This record gives sequence, structure tokens and C-alpha cells, in this order.
Amino acid sequence: MMSDETVAPAEETTAPVEEARVEAAEAQFDFMEELRAKNADLTDRLLRMAAEMENLRKRNERDLADTRAYAITGFARDMLTATDSLSRALMVLPAEARENADPAMQSLIDGIEMTEREMQRLLAKHGVTPIEAEGQKFDPHKHQAMFEVPDPSRPEGTVVQVVQAGFAIGDRVLRPAMVGVAKGGPKAGQAEHAPEGGIDKSV
Repeated sequence: MMSDETVAPAEETTAPVEEARVEAAEAQFDFMEELRAKNADLTDRLLRMAAEMENLRKRNERDLADTRAYAITGFARDMLTATDSLSRALMVLPAEARENADPAMQSLIDGIEMTEREMQRLLAKHGVTPIEAEGQKFDPHKHQAMFEVPDPSRPEGTVVQVVQAGFAIGDRVLRPAMVGVAKGGPKAGQAEHAPEGGIDKSV
């Protein structure tokens, strides 16, 4: 007959094995959790880095586009000065002198006009475009007021005369238009809402 003392050692041997298994499982679980945390951190860093690289790429593309678009700004201003000189040379020539010009003088006039047109074409080719002014509402970002013109028939603040054309390159003002602005008329916007037949006397 077996005694109770022969069973006890087997139970004592099993308990440490189970504890070891539990500890190993917990250690493995902790290790997996640590790996998951590291993986999440690395993934987050990678996504951030990818976003930063994409932003940098877009910024570089914008800078490059701006450089290309505005690289000729200084040269374009000089070209406009030369074009203005050609225009003034033609403006000071009386109409009578044009009509009675001999063939040599007429050829000279035609040559100046062709040169001016070609310079304007080349400026437009490189993104230099004239700024709309006459008939527009005065815009201090695009227009430079040189004088006021009393004109009650035009809304106050309307550009009624262009002294010197303005130009833009891309979305930047290269040179504001020098203009004369109407004064004495209705405030801008009021003329559009004025009732037919004159002043509304119902108020």
C-alpha cells in the first residue's frame, strides 16, 4: 500500500514548472507588447518623415516655379522703360508730320512701331501683362493716382485716364498704372442702385 508521502513530491515538482511557464508566457507577452510599441513608434516616425518630405518637395516646386516666373522681373522693368521711350517718341510726332512724311521718315516711324509691338509681344510671352485700369474702380494695389478729375457723371474713385500703363508679372504688380481718378460723382456702387428718373424723393 502506497503512503501519502510518495505523492507529495510530484505535486511539489509540478508547481514550479507551472510557475515557470506562466513567467515565460508573461515575459513573451511583455516582449510582444514592447515590439508592438516600438513598431507603432517607428511607423509614426516614418509617416511624419514622409509627410515632411512631401511638404519639402511641394515647397521646392513652388520656389522653383516662383524663381522661373519672376527671374526676369528686373529685366522686364528695364524693357518697359525702353518700350515707354518708344511710345513717347511716337506720341510727340504730330499727326501732320506723319501724313506728310517722306518715305525715309515713314520707314523710320514704321520701324519704331514694329519694335514697340515686338517688345510688347516678348514681354507677354514671358508672363508680363498689362493691368486693366481705365473704367475700373481705383485699386491702390494696382493703380497709382496722379490727379483727380472732377466728373459728376462717373462714380467717384473710377479710373478715367491712364497716364502710364501698368504691368504685372504672374500675380505680382511689376509697375502700377499711373492714373487720373474721377471725383465728385456718386460713391462707387450708388450709381448702380440709383432709381430711374433721378433722386428718390420717397424718403
